[in-house]
Amino acid sequence: MPDPRIKNEEQYRALVKKGYSKEKSARIANTPDAGVKGGKAKPYEEWTKEELQKQASRVGIKGRSYMNKKGLIESLRNN
Repeated sequence: MPDPRIKNEEQYRALVKKGYSKEKSARIANTPDAGVKGGKAKPYEEWTKEELQKQASRVGIKGRSYMNKKGLIESLRNN
């Protein structure tokens, strides 16, 4: 039976099968543009440290205030 909290059940199941945690799979499957490619954001290397810290805050990365720009980029990419 489909979970009503999951917006894209097919994508959710594919992510869990691929090895993602249930929580992360649900987060990805519930984003409005999940599965849509072609983002318009510039590469993290072109972001300011402040922009990277705000993004890290949005996704819940701990210890971001102690990280340098390179550390923030690495954490965002591996989150």
